[in-house]
Amino acid sequence: MLLGFVRALRAAGVEASTERLHAFLRAVAALRPGVRADVFWAGRATLCGGHDDLERYERVFAAYFGSAGERAPRPVRAAAPSRLRLVAREAPVVAGTPGDGAPQGPPAAVLASSAEVLRHRDVATLDAAERAQLWRLLAAFALEGRTRRSARRRPARRGEVDPRRTVRELLRRGGEPARLRRHARVERPRRVVLLVDVSGSMAPYADALLRFAHAAVRAGRTEAFTIGTRLTRVTRELSHRDPNVAMAAVAAAVPDWRGGTRLGELVREFLNRWGQRGMARGAIVVLLSDGWERGDPELLGRQMRRLHALAHQVIWANPRKARPGYAPLAAGMAAALPSVDAFVEGHSLAALERLAAVVRGADAGAERVTGAGRTAGPDPVRGAERA
Repeated sequence: MLLGFVRALRAAGVEASTERLHAFLRAVAALRPGVRADVFWAGRATLCGGHDDLERYERVFAAYFGSAGERAPRPVRAAAPSRLRLVAREAPVVAGTPGDGAPQGPPAAVLASSAEVLRHRDVATLDAAERAQLWRLLAAFALEGRTRRSARRRPARRGEVDPRRTVRELLRRGGEPARLRRHARVERPRRVVLLVDVSGSMAPYADALLRFAHAAVRAGRTEAFTIGTRLTRVTRELSHRDPNVAMAAVAAAVPDWRGGTRLGELVREFLNRWGQRGMARGAIVVLLSDGWERGDPELLGRQMRRLHALAHQVIWANPRKARPGYAPLAAGMAAALPSVDAFVEGHSLAALERLAAVVRGADAGAERVTGAGRTAGPDPVRGAERA
């Protein structure tokens, strides 16, 4: 349960390292694991590395353990008095007498247990209550591309000598010897471009994927498009702070919701209008689609090769990939795979967390495509780094 909470924090952008995880577990063991406030403050003291992590931590904690109705949660004792007996399944809440001090509502351990189970559930099989809980977890997501060194430089204690600043310092001192000034390249996260399939075959997953895109747009340098029978840029609509307002804006802006699929033509349109001008150049492009193509598969293959030549990395997330016996035999999927660097699942919260790890370069075990219809493990050396 606690490991699942830390995984959710990492997906939200909190740098919860292994050392911080062990410190968190030791703190919870030393306190009272059945008391909500103790778990909250133990995690806040050990898992947050800076001021920026505090807001993300509180949002993820409220989504994972349930909201307590206030910013700093009050202690809510679990039903079981033992120290580390974490509930691994749903348990019915037995109402007690008014004077026995029984907690109101389900224990925090049960809420966290359901959230951990929910991480691996297929989005298409969730009911309304489970979807609402999933929306809260997705709202805390963060998506950042792996870093790259930009042309800009900043003052640094180590690095190359900065001749201009060094000479200015010498002039300021009247020619007297001074300490050498140094600078280093600035590292920035790469742009991420999301192409979300909203066709009829993706209807069970489109809402979850768009909420994932909403969290990504809110968190960093991310552009979002919907693809179906038309290409629609929805970055502005997804920039709303409220996820429900953002989803309503996307629904009003997208005219081809639950229509057909013309992947080849729309990838070509994206490259001609946006990608060739610089949006896809050096970026990480993620296609979230099941790969069904009503148009010409050869056209999709050609456009995917163009995209692969421009982008730093092309990732394809397919919700159907998690089904038993799945093979990329559809004409569109088979035509696109040779130009895909990583082929991952996209059917659950855990799959989206792994997708985020692949995007930021933290998952070296992502399945890499080596040929049409053939996949292999991670590629240790990808050749020359693409700009």
